[in-house]
Amino acid sequence: MAVIVLDTMGLKCPQPVLKIAAKSPDMQFGDILEIIGDCPTFERDIRAWCKRLKKTLLFIRDEGANKKRCQIQF
Repeated sequence: MAVIVLDTMGLKCPQPVLKIAAKSPDMQFGDILEIIGDCPTFERDIRAWCKRLKKTLLFIRDEGANKKRCQIQF
């Protein structure tokens, strides 16, 4: 199991989700993708992407200054 960090700071919708979608084929079962972002719709977009693709959202954490961090398990 690997943990891969994807920094999407400064990217606006839909770019963070597009970056996640581009990275997902490289992920193995059980891997965790940790995403950092500051897009205003980051949390909503991540939740919708996980629900649509049936991925496990482990957490979304507010880190202040509009920065959020989340982990998705594949």
